[in-house]
Amino acid sequence: MEHLDAIVIGMGPGGETVTDRLLTAGRRVAVVERELIGGECGYWACIPTKVLLRPPEVREEAVGAAGVADPALDWPALRSYRDQMIRHLDDSKQVEGYRERGALVLRGEARIVGRDPWRVAVGNTEHTADHVVVATGARALVPPIDGLDGLGPDVLWTNREATALTEIPERALVVGGSAVGVELGQFLARMGSQVTIVQRGPRLLDREDPRLCELVSEQFERDGVTVHLGSQVTSVAREGDGISAVLSGGERVRADVMLLATGRVPRGDQLGLAELGVEPDRGALPVDGHCRVAPGLWAAGDVTARSMFTHVAKYQGRVISANILGTDQVADYTAVPRVVFSYPEIAAVGLTEAQARERGIDVATAETDLTAALARPWTMDTDPRGTLGLVADRERGVLVGAWAFGPLASEWIHTAALAIRMGLPIVALRDTIPQFPTFNEGYLIALEALDV
Repeated sequence: MEHLDAIVIGMGPGGETVTDRLLTAGRRVAVVERELIGGECGYWACIPTKVLLRPPEVREEAVGAAGVADPALDWPALRSYRDQMIRHLDDSKQVEGYRERGALVLRGEARIVGRDPWRVAVGNTEHTADHVVVATGARALVPPIDGLDGLGPDVLWTNREATALTEIPERALVVGGSAVGVELGQFLARMGSQVTIVQRGPRLLDREDPRLCELVSEQFERDGVTVHLGSQVTSVAREGDGISAVLSGGERVRADVMLLATGRVPRGDQLGLAELGVEPDRGALPVDGHCRVAPGLWAAGDVTARSMFTHVAKYQGRVISANILGTDQVADYTAVPRVVFSYPEIAAVGLTEAQARERGIDVATAETDLTAALARPWTMDTDPRGTLGLVADRERGVLVGAWAFGPLASEWIHTAALAIRMGLPIVALRDTIPQFPTFNEGYLIALEALDV
């Protein structure tokens, strides 16, 4: 039984971040992965989704640009590039790379079978370590729908089946108006599917500002996507080669596939930690400000249920590695960007207006139609769209939230993210000189409209 400096369980973005930094610092590290090094993000989520979304996005950009013919979408070529980007589900080069750096790579399901020191079992082998980092991610939530158990993966999709699709279905029923539902629903629609989205809440992306959600719904109308709000799928059954679903309002929807986009469940309850006195909370491992579960036990990524984004997992990985290597660092989740890579892109950061008011903040808001205020939307598109909203704390004179709807919003939302995280005064932000012509100029217009 070898004793190591650290054992990392789960090699998605969070686990890889910790491993890279500990190996760079000369630590002896073992990594445990039950599937593929790179995790959900690299093979079945972020990477393949963004690859799939890009060609329809380019086509929309081309259609909107003056003097450009409507380009054709080549599904076989896109599918081939998707497969290349997910390495054909082969992580052998990643395994080889970690071994060359001195890591012990273990394949299989891990169980934590002892503490003081921490002891990890993988198959018939056991190793001990000063530190164990759990980065086991999350799985797709399967809602309780009558008849769901009778459907196979040919017609019942989660993000895994959807991002690995080989043919575009003629009809798709998307259950859930989350980021996954919006991205994949729009992708399928723009590839020619007849798409229906069923959302239990009152709005798509209903955790965001209602005005932003309204803009998303308007875009889906333009895309020809049918949306049922305040509705649920109550039952589903096979019908021919597809499915037939009944909604809570009595409507019947027929489709070739049904895509579940109803959230994710942390995978922290499959390690045996409860037997060692560490009780997961609905699968999530509770962490303190240092991302520590218990002395010598750490957690990063979706398994913590804290802002379940890849960029947060990587951030938590940086926090954990710093603490293991002797630097006291506390995680600060202020101003985590939230982006939906639809077209136009949807981005937000910080608090919504409602959240700010719930905290007792003296709120000031501003919304700017970027197409009316800026040149940049018109240099990009003959029929442009773009809106920016700001939420400010009037008493402190700082931004506390922002949202954006427009091309490349994933990039220019970071102006607001930095301002919110650092508490930059609005008077200082108003005195900046943004590049012309850019979408970033919109901040100056919106900031000047704030009653602060």
